[in-house]
Amino acid sequence: MKKAFRVITVAAFIFAAMSFANVEAKDAKIKVNGVCGMCKTKIEKAAKSVKGVKTAVWNANTKELTLDYNEKLTNVKKISQAVAKVGYDAGEIKADKDARAKLPACCKGEGGSHHGTDKGCSK
Repeated sequence: MKKAFRVITVAAFIFAAMSFANVEAKDAKIKVNGVCGMCKTKIEKAAKSVKGVKTAVWNANTKELTLDYNEKLTNVKKISQAVAKVGYDAGEIKADKDARAKLPACCKGEGGSHHGTDKGCSK
């Protein structure tokens, strides 16, 4: 009886582990119009705030946000909308006008020098 219980327990554990391994992970890249380190921080934080996003890394040189997310929980459009909400164009989604207006001039491409840190830009 104990042996049968152990076999059933092990089988249930294996079945559960297999179903968790079946999570549908997806990779994507989105063009995002940031400039500096402060932009990077805001863009990545906004993307990671979406349920299902595992990783979000924005590259200032390529202007690309590289994503790893669970496609059962979210999609590129939802992630782009979250980034646009903080003031950045993201793929096909235009930046929220009010949020964009609050960004420093350099982050909007209106001049200033860039430190490349999360402190942003200077004039």
